[in-house]
Amino acid sequence: MSRSILSTAAILGALAVILGAFGAHGLKSLVPPESVSTFETGVRYHMYHVFALLATGLLSIHYPVLPMKRAAQCFLVGMLLFSGSLYLLTLLKATDTVGLSSIGLITPIGGLFLVAGWLFLFWGLLKRNT
Repeated sequence: MSRSILSTAAILGALAVILGAFGAHGLKSLVPPESVSTFETGVRYHMYHVFALLATGLLSIHYPVLPMKRAAQCFLVGMLLFSGSLYLLTLLKATDTVGLSSIGLITPIGGLFLVAGWLFLFWGLLKRNT
């Protein structure tokens, strides 16, 4: 379990750096400043939760309980929904796509998954089986 969590965190970390670099250097010419800010929020939470995944993977070595697996799953789903929806909103703005702005309703659902990930991590630490 911990190896797959750590491997996923490594790949998602690389993706966060790539997206962050794009946001810092290429995005400003494509979208208005408020969209750049939206994208940067997505990247920031993406990277925060890469670190959460790394911690979860390392902790799951010593705390091999189901809540640790659930924490990792919630962090993954949360990143996809929260950061992914912000990335998508920025892309829609860059391409002048209209009618899909309700995609922003997914963002808070992603946030709830991120919170659930932290709560599962807490539960997993309390439920140590050694």
